[in-house]
Amino acid sequence: MTAELLAAIDSAAASGKLTGDSPKNIRTWLQQASLRQWRPRLEEFIRNRDWSILDAMFWTAIPFGTGGRRGPMGEMGPATINDRTIAESAHGMAVYLRSTGCSSGSVVIACDTRNNSTRFSRIAACVFAAHGLRVFLFESHRATPVLSFAVRQLKCSIGVMISASHNPPADNGFKAYWSNGGQVIPPHDKGIIREVERADEIPSADFDAALQSGCISLIGSEIDHAYSAAVAALSVSTSRDISAVFTPLHGVGETSIFSVLKTTGFSGVDIFEPHRAADGNFPNVPQHLPNPENLAVFDPVVQWVEQTGHPAELILASDPDADRLGVMFRAADGRFRSLSGNQVGALLTDFLLRKRRESGQFSPSDYVVETLVTTPLTRAVATHHGARCFHELLVGFKYIAQVIEDQGPEHFVFGTEESIGFLAGNYCRDKDASVCALFILELAAELKAAGRTLQDQLDDLHLKCGYHCEGQVSIYCEGPTGKAKIDGLMQTLRTSPPASMGGITFSEVIDYSTGSRMSLPSAAPLPPCSGPRGDLLIYHSDPALPIRIQIAARPSGTEPKIKFYFFCQSDISTTLESARSAGDHALNDARKALKTWAEAQIQG
Repeated sequence: MTAELLAAIDSAAASGKLTGDSPKNIRTWLQQASLRQWRPRLEEFIRNRDWSILDAMFWTAIPFGTGGRRGPMGEMGPATINDRTIAESAHGMAVYLRSTGCSSGSVVIACDTRNNSTRFSRIAACVFAAHGLRVFLFESHRATPVLSFAVRQLKCSIGVMISASHNPPADNGFKAYWSNGGQVIPPHDKGIIREVERADEIPSADFDAALQSGCISLIGSEIDHAYSAAVAALSVSTSRDISAVFTPLHGVGETSIFSVLKTTGFSGVDIFEPHRAADGNFPNVPQHLPNPENLAVFDPVVQWVEQTGHPAELILASDPDADRLGVMFRAADGRFRSLSGNQVGALLTDFLLRKRRESGQFSPSDYVVETLVTTPLTRAVATHHGARCFHELLVGFKYIAQVIEDQGPEHFVFGTEESIGFLAGNYCRDKDASVCALFILELAAELKAAGRTLQDQLDDLHLKCGYHCEGQVSIYCEGPTGKAKIDGLMQTLRTSPPASMGGITFSEVIDYSTGSRMSLPSAAPLPPCSGPRGDLLIYHSDPALPIRIQIAARPSGTEPKIKFYFFCQSDISTTLESARSAGDHALNDARKALKTWAEAQIQG
């Protein structure tokens, strides 16, 4: 019977109904003894010729990216998040931890409100317990930064967060953390991946028996109180006269962000009831996509505020695992306007450095951290205040955490990335929406007392540092052929780089995979850069021009897409408004031109 099934697999592959690694992976799941529990169902799929379903579950193995392992949930197969891939991930971490010389150890595990998150967290707990680790498991859903805090607070060897962040309801994931509370970085990530790939028989303890014996311990309120106190201790202002509405988008934000805001005395902040219930289907979020970067998630809140006459001056939204925060504010005309992650990061960098100067705590050793695809405005603000800025980092907050480890936390002021991730303090090593909510409300309250708005403050930064604007374009390439298309587009950008885009002529391109620099349009080599190594390209226009454009390109580490980041700096020769108009126009032209070019490359 197995021969018949293998012949059917070969026939489906030959006819193109199975793509990528599907044939090889299906054979493995049919024949490997440790996968025998899935064999009856797998045989049923093959006999029924459900090739499209099988292809989706087996065409690849979900890798560890910038945010860990993340993807669509499925019944089986290495291309989906399921019982086996979660168990493999936990097993790989446990085996690798032992290989580092850790003869004993502990792990803390948390999960968000996504479908199957509780189940997956228990599977991971049972695998770790079977490997002899002491397991601390949160009794119910918690925020990712609380998990990072708990790793440090409990002095654990490793940590795990079951979450797919802002992805659609069909997805879930496994975020891996090291003993510092930051997500794993080289060489640990590669070591874990090697052990995941070698996984065969995976030990697993009985959950109830492990609870009874103390191998697994449930935790909750004691960590919550300590976490809230740690974030509250970072407050830099006593101003609290501000009204706001917070939406957790059916995620865990009430357990962390809303709790911190109540602890710190923001009595004027209300929670948006239609988004309050913990629900992995995100039923009341537009298109069920709980991403605060998508401004559509704010629409129901704005409508409710307008219909009820709520006095909200800000609207805050966190993603399901509450590590990122989106911000809207009521402008002078009464309408709500959004602040990008770049704008929030620059505003809070300025706010915290000003507060350090006012309190006499500022030091030239103070530093902020951002990535290579975060606005240059943050760097300009730090320079304006006389602080340092580390900015040559690859995408991923784990690299910001590593700078904090390398430089020490004493003079760390703020970490920020364009994708609405922020951090301050020494209590955790991952981005946290709670500390961002605390600071943006304190800043807004102080500005309100002075008769000013967040827009006024942002305009002041532009007057001091030059007008900056930013944008993004994402080109999605889904399915079994998606990765090949993304790789092909990146290769074209490397080997045949466009010399201009939307009226902007580029003077050079930097390839961070090799550190090479190339002059454009001549393609002559330039001295190499000394930055980090990763799959990232950055195009620069002539730095002597009054309007300067940068375009960065990188494959997403968590979604099937290539992301383009646009940065524009426009000199203020006359007025801010003229600089804004010129900069916005140049940026929009470049975005439209690149989107057209990239889509033509993908389709052609």
